[in-house]
Amino acid sequence: MFLLLLIPALLLLAAAYAYRIAFYSPKKNRDRIPSTEGALYDPYRPQMRQMYRELADRPCEFVTIRSHDGLTLSGRCYDVVPGAPVDICFHGYRSHPLTDLCGGSRLCFSMGHNVILADQRAHGKSQGRSIAFGIRERKDVLGWIEFARKRFGDDVNITLYGVSMGAATVLMASGLDLPSNVKSIVADCPYANAEEIILEVGRHLHYPPALIRPFLHLGAFIYGGFRLGETDAVEAVKKTQVPILIIHGEADTFVPPHMSLKIAHANPEMVRRITFPGAEHGISYLVDTPRYEQAVRDFVLEHLP
Repeated sequence: MFLLLLIPALLLLAAAYAYRIAFYSPKKNRDRIPSTEGALYDPYRPQMRQMYRELADRPCEFVTIRSHDGLTLSGRCYDVVPGAPVDICFHGYRSHPLTDLCGGSRLCFSMGHNVILADQRAHGKSQGRSIAFGIRERKDVLGWIEFARKRFGDDVNITLYGVSMGAATVLMASGLDLPSNVKSIVADCPYANAEEIILEVGRHLHYPPALIRPFLHLGAFIYGGFRLGETDAVEAVKKTQVPILIIHGEADTFVPPHMSLKIAHANPEMVRRITFPGAEHGISYLVDTPRYEQAVRDFVLEHLP
């Protein structure tokens, strides 16, 4: 009898640990100057800090929406030009928009676009404690699109922009029934699916994939309230009707480039993919700013009416 009670208790404990490590947000991801580690980041730290400060000092309006499951989600809204297109931007895992989007937003502003920087659920000022790697967050994208339409007009042209988990989020959203306002999607260093990226990071931490996989699924379901295999970027992109630009650094050691290649192969007619030699995770913009800006500018303008 003791063993019959002990085994389920141990399983629940292991699932709770997996949830805590992978999916729980401690809400410590506050505004901060980028502090990424690794020698490949060293040449770009001064510029990263400068762009961070520029964005942090830029006047904005803090706005909120209600998520599909009742959370209050926060964001920064920048009204630049009346009637201009709107870029809705999403940051990465346990990070912050001022950190991840200081380069991309600079490009958006240079194009004269209005910008919304969303705090993903369980991040920043947004409510929630569970990070779902884009699975739940993809429906939050719909809420921000609706906010943009109400704020800037029913006929406003929208580009969705994401970095890392934010890129996976907008790609998963691409398979939903998006309004015709969404003209294009720019996804910088996305992963293909949640399980794959968690196991990839787990390998670096010497967690055996075969051992932790069942507890990840169990922890997500019991404590996070979502199914880890519910959707992924590959399946969503197969169905998308929105043109997508994928950007990836060839030296990315966090999200390996083969993950975004898999996404691109899922729908070659709708996806364009470019890579940046020598670029670590999320810094393709810094490694070759002129090429990055030209690629994004050309792609976005190509799909605006």
